[in-house]
Amino acid sequence: MQMRPVELAAIRAGEVDLAFRRWDRPRVKVGTRMRTAVGLVEITSVDRVAVSSLTAEDARRAGAGSLAKLREGLDRVHAERPVYRIGMRYAGDDPRLALREAVPDAAEIEALVAWLDRLDRASASGPWTRATLLLIDAQPARRAPDLAEQMGRDTASFKQNVRKLKERGLTESLDIGYRLSPRGAALLDHEGHPRASVGRAEPEPGLPLPRIGAAANRALTAHGVVRLEQVAGLTEGELLALHGVGPYAVRQLRAAMEAAGLAFRE
Repeated sequence: MQMRPVELAAIRAGEVDLAFRRWDRPRVKVGTRMRTAVGLVEITSVDRVAVSSLTAEDARRAGAGSLAKLREGLDRVHAERPVYRIGMRYAGDDPRLALREAVPDAAEIEALVAWLDRLDRASASGPWTRATLLLIDAQPARRAPDLAEQMGRDTASFKQNVRKLKERGLTESLDIGYRLSPRGAALLDHEGHPRASVGRAEPEPGLPLPRIGAAANRALTAHGVVRLEQVAGLTEGELLALHGVGPYAVRQLRAAMEAAGLAFRE
């Protein structure tokens, strides 16, 4: 079930708890917890409804602005399909966030090594797990198509493989590309792989930027802004004046800064 970043942010904030979709059949089940860019979103209900039964309250809870806009959006594509009313709630942080920061003990490393070996043996194109981890470690925040080309893989299959590593907390997705997690680094170090990042200068201290989208990330990075403390030196107007930075990015930055006790410059 695809959701736009602005919808996800509203779900996390508790401002949205409904979605409406035209489906030929239900595509999610009650109790499902979806991993999203803002954390876990749980499906609390799935009901087929008539368009004529929709109310202004439904529109408000779905973040549609008005009942007319909600109906207009539903009629834009696949108008012949039935409408489903999906209840949702924010269910907390993605557990992989804590997992990737947890350095594995000896037993965990042994299990991870065995799991990676099984993936390599099952691959029709040959071993790929360590090479992928080392490539991400050497080139953090590099575009997935560029990394896939270096691996001799198509982008779709490369991303699929990286998702497998991410499930075990070994990598982290960025707005652009990936980076190796402390958990992944510990595994490579345990196996004695030479890592290009060893000896690399430590990143500037401070709080990292939240997920704000690739365009906004590029815009801020181009201006030397890579930490929340630096964002606090800018006004909202100055941020919005940067090409690629929109209202969604500003909202995400504001929420992260408030959580850290920071604020935009007046």
